[in-house]
Order: sequence, then C-alpha cells, then structure tokens
Amino acid sequence: MTNPTSTADKILQCARSLIIAGGYNGFSYADIAEVVGIRKASIHHHFPSKVDLVRTLLEQYREEAKAGIAALERYNPDPADQLRAYTDYWATCIADPTSAFCVCALLASQIPVLPPEIVVEVRAHFRTLSAWLTAVLEEGATQERFVLSGTARSEAEGFVAGVHGAMLSARAYGDDKVFKVVTDSLIERLMADRS
Repeated sequence: MTNPTSTADKILQCARSLIIAGGYNGFSYADIAEVVGIRKASIHHHFPSKVDLVRTLLEQYREEAKAGIAALERYNPDPADQLRAYTDYWATCIADPTSAFCVCALLASQIPVLPPEIVVEVRAHFRTLSAWLTAVLEEGATQERFVLSGTARSEAEGFVAGVHGAMLSARAYGDDKVFKVVTDSLIERLMADRS
C-alpha cells in the first residue's frame, strides 16, 4: 500500500515540473498519471480539481519561499549578502530544468487565463516577496550599504522585475550564465561603495 502523503507529494512535484515546462494549461491529470505511474482517479482522490492541485502547490511554494527567506536572513545578516544569497539560490535553480523558473512568475505571465483562486495565490507570493525586499533595501539604506534611486518599495519592485526578467533571458538564450550577469548588475547598482 502506498503512503498517501508520498503520493500527494509526488503529484505536487510532478505538477510543479509540468507547470515550469509548459504553464498552467500545458498539462493535464493524464500527464501527471503517466509520469507518476498512477491512475487519474488517484490524483482526483488527493486533488479533486486542477484548481485544487495548483492552489495547494502554490500554498506549499509560498511556505517554502518564506522558510527560505527566513534561513537566508539567519545566515546572512548583511542586506547585500541577503540579496546575493537570494539571487545565488535562483542561479543554482536556473541550471536545473525541473526548477529553473519561479512557478509564481511563470503563472503571473498567464494571469488573464488563470482561475481566480490561482491568481490570488500568485499575487500573494509577489506581495510577500516585495515586502521582504523592501525591508532588505530599507535596512541596507539605513546601514549606508545601499543607495536607493527611489523609494525602497519602488526599488524592490524593480529588483523583483529584474530577477524574473533575468530568468526569462536565461531561458530565451538557453544560457544559465545570463541570469547572474543581470542579477549581479542589479545588486551592484544598489551598492553605496560603487565607483
């Protein structure tokens, strides 16, 4: 007998990979059943609808992101180091096709065709990320580590856009090194000791 939690986790992991590969409408329960090696009815047992599946996936994704940010802050007290650790995390992911893109960023590009329940989760992720980056930039400016051109909030939104744009560029060029070229320059522009 299979462990239900294990099966649900496999389904979620598979859905995450399929979303990264082809977006919300780029997969079906039949695709998951084939990859995981179960019947579609088993997927429906754990997640009655695709909305339920993706909403659960995004809730889990957001919790992982919060835990990751907390760990990042714990091990990197310096605001510049926090930004570097954040972009380094994604640089590592970019090299792995199964996690090479932020699921919420990918889904954000599809908001016009997403169910409202999924849009709520995507927007919540971006609000959390923006609030964290705003706090990091405010702290960096207070410590005179960063020179901000605008408000911390506007700089945070620009940083979010830059990081996710760098993901797109790396994907478009088929070159994971493009990501670091873009994100390193984002951090350098913020540094107070730039020459």
